[in-house]
Amino acid sequence: MRKELIVLLVLLGVFLAIGCAENGSEAVNETGTPTAETAVPEQESETILVSAAASLTEVFTDMESQFETENPGVDVNFNFAGSGSLRTQIEGGAPVDVFASASQSHMDILAGEGLIENSSREDFAQNSLVLIVPSSSTLNISGIEDLTSLEVERIAIGNPETAPVGKYTTQSLTEAGIWDQLEGKTVLAEDVKQVLVYVERGEVDAGFVYMTDAKTAEPETIEIVATVPVTTPISYPIAVVSASENKEEAQEFIDFVTGQEGQEILEEYGFTPESE
Repeated sequence: MRKELIVLLVLLGVFLAIGCAENGSEAVNETGTPTAETAVPEQESETILVSAAASLTEVFTDMESQFETENPGVDVNFNFAGSGSLRTQIEGGAPVDVFASASQSHMDILAGEGLIENSSREDFAQNSLVLIVPSSSTLNISGIEDLTSLEVERIAIGNPETAPVGKYTTQSLTEAGIWDQLEGKTVLAEDVKQVLVYVERGEVDAGFVYMTDAKTAEPETIEIVATVPVTTPISYPIAVVSASENKEEAQEFIDFVTGQEGQEILEEYGFTPESE
């Protein structure tokens, strides 16, 4: 009888031990600190959508990892396109948190419609306009006046309605007195990246892009032949969109872009930091 009682007591101890193990996630050690088995919830990240001019594709993509490392609670998604197209999307109610434009005019329109937080608006970079030709070109184009030659048949420019680079281009050519001679030769592109591709592939005789985009071209595909003067500075503004549900995180991204680290990265990609 005693032997059977001992066996029962041993079995009871085993069951008690198993029960304690299954409830280990609620156990604490003598210091009151949760044990290693205690589940610690991970910090949830807020995702923000940044709609940015196509010419910012490379530099903003580079900024992403550094910004997210310094702001672990924020995950950034990008939407790159012509500034005019992005403005239209915001006007249509797209869930955008931050807008970065390649021109002041599109930001001004949104400001007038009450669609951006004016207090968050800042200028953060400048760019320049250049004329490029395919590296294989034999047309001896060295400036915008050469585009009036009968030998030049196709010139790529950004669509002035959607891409600021096209607006800057038409203004410059108009001021130079040659737009009327060139308008019939133009091939409209959705944004500056598409202009670059047309020239890289040799599908046009020349094209107008930003200096920063020319620097991203495939090796030995294009040649920069001239810097084109512009009356209106090519200045980039950035702002929080009024409808954003993540205004604090959106402002953190803007602070990074306009801060020292962001400005240094912009300079590496050929932009002129607004701080200079």
